[in-house]
Amino acid sequence: MGAVIEANPLEKFSVEPLPAGDSCLLIIFGASGDLTRRKLIPGLYNLACVGCMNPKFEVLGVGRTPMRSEEFRAKLREEVAGSSDARNFTENGWREFENRLGYYAGDVNDQRFHSRLREHLNQMQRAGSSPNRLFYIATPASVAAPIIEGLAEAGLNRHEGGWTRIILEKPFGHDLKSAQDLNEVVAKAFDEKDVYRIDHYLGKETVQNILVFRFGNSLFEPIWNRNYIDHVEITAAETVGVEGRASFYEETGALRDMVANHLLQLLALTAMEPPIAFDADSVREQKVQVLKSIRPMTVDEVAKRTVRGQYGPGQVSGKQVPGYRQEPNVSSSSVTETYAAVELYVDNWRWAGVPFYIRTGKRLAQHLSEIRVHLKRTPQALFASTPHEHLGPNVITLRIQPNEGIGIAFDAKRPGSQMRALTVDANFSYESVFGSKGPPAYETLLLDSMRGDATLFTRRDEVDAEWRIITPIEEGWAKLPAPSFPNYTAGADGPIEADKLIRGDDRLWHRLIETPVPNSTASARAPRS
Repeated sequence: MGAVIEANPLEKFSVEPLPAGDSCLLIIFGASGDLTRRKLIPGLYNLACVGCMNPKFEVLGVGRTPMRSEEFRAKLREEVAGSSDARNFTENGWREFENRLGYYAGDVNDQRFHSRLREHLNQMQRAGSSPNRLFYIATPASVAAPIIEGLAEAGLNRHEGGWTRIILEKPFGHDLKSAQDLNEVVAKAFDEKDVYRIDHYLGKETVQNILVFRFGNSLFEPIWNRNYIDHVEITAAETVGVEGRASFYEETGALRDMVANHLLQLLALTAMEPPIAFDADSVREQKVQVLKSIRPMTVDEVAKRTVRGQYGPGQVSGKQVPGYRQEPNVSSSSVTETYAAVELYVDNWRWAGVPFYIRTGKRLAQHLSEIRVHLKRTPQALFASTPHEHLGPNVITLRIQPNEGIGIAFDAKRPGSQMRALTVDANFSYESVFGSKGPPAYETLLLDSMRGDATLFTRRDEVDAEWRIITPIEEGWAKLPAPSFPNYTAGADGPIEADKLIRGDDRLWHRLIETPVPNSTASARAPRS
C-alpha cells in the first residue's frame, strides 16, 4: 500500500546555482571514443550553458584519428544535439560552446608524441590558454599506463604557474596486482592529491544524499547497526545487454565491471562510520576502513557465497532479445558472467554478523539501482490474528535510479474491528520535492575536478581494498567448475541459484518482476523480506 509523503522543506527552497570551475585546459585522451561523445562533451556543454565555465576554459581532444578541429566540432555537435544528457540544446548555445573545443591528432605509442603534445600545449598557453591543465584518460585501461608514463617523461605531469591534475576512468586494473602496478605508475608521475579516480556512481545526487540521510537524522542513526538491522540488499539491475561493448565486457564481466567499484562504494557509504567532516580525506578514510573490514573469501566460501550467471535469449519490455552468446563479437562458448551475486560481511563492531547481499546483472526485468536496509522483525505475539506474510519487517529503501528517493516500509492497522496490521510504504521522491534530480553524475564530477574537490573520487588505498575483496572471488571462480551457461532468461530476475544464496538465510531478494495483487480490494502486496 503506498502512502505518499508530501515532503516539503520547512523553509523557502530555491535551487542553488552550481559554482564555477577554475580556469583550465582539459586534455581528453580518447577524444573520438564513446565516453567522450556520450557523457563528457554533453556534460561540459550543460555546465557551460548554466555559467559554470571560467572564460578561460578550453577542451583539447586527443586521438589517433586524423581530423581538423572543425571536423571534431561537427562530429560532436551531431552527438550532443541528439543526446538525452544535453539539456536545452540550441544552435546559439552550441556555437558559443564549440569555440572552446580543439583537436590534436597523434599516436600515444609514438616516442615523439608526448614531446610534441608538450610543445602544442605551450603554444596554446602563449596564445592565452589557461596555465592549469586537467588530463582525462578516457581510453581503455590497457593504454592508461603508457600515457601516464609518457606525460611524466615529457614533463607534463608538473607545470610551473598552474596546477596539473589527472582523471582516471574505471576499471583501475583487472585484479589486485594490475591495480597496484597501475597505482605505482600513477604515483611516480603525480601526487595523490592531484589524482582523480572517477566512479560516476559517486556523482549521483542520491548517492551523496546517503550521507545526509544517515548522519543528519537522529531518527535513523541510532538503529543503523547489528542490533536492529537484519541484512542489507544492494542491487544494480540493467535491462540492456552489452550494447556493442562485447570486447570490453568479455575481458571484464559483471563482477569487475560493477561490483569491484560501484557496488562496493555503495556498501561503503551505507556502512561507514561518521566522518569528522564532509571533506575528501575524512569521508574517504571512513570508506577505506569499511572495505578493509570485509574479509576475503576462501575457495570454499566463494562456492557457497557467490553466484554467477549469463543471460540467454528472452523478452525484455515485450521485445525479443538475443542471449549473451548471440551478441556480436561474443564467443559461442563464452563463460563471461553477465550476472553476479555476492554475500559479504563487514567484520567490525557495528556490523558483526549482518550480511550484505549484492547483485548486479544485465538483461534483467527492470532498470533499478537501490539499497534496501532490512530491519529485524518485531515479535509476532501481539498480532496473532495477522498472517505472518502481512506483517513484514521495516525496510528502508534508498533509490538511486531511475526514481531517486527514499522509501520506508512500516506497519499500520488495517481498517476494521480487529487488531490486524498491514505493511504500507511511505515514499519520498527527490524530483517531486526539489523539482530536479540534480545535475547528472559526470557534470558533478567534472566540475569537482576543476575545483579541486576530490571528495567524490576514489583514493589509491580504496582501490587496493576493493581488489583485495574481488580478486579472491575471481581466483575462486577460476578453480571451481564453470556453471552451465546460460542460466537465466533475458527479462527474468536472474539465475535461480541467486535465490538460493539469500533464501538459505530465510530471506528473499526484492523481486524485479512485479507480481499482480490477487485481491483487487486490497492495494497492498506482501512485503519482500
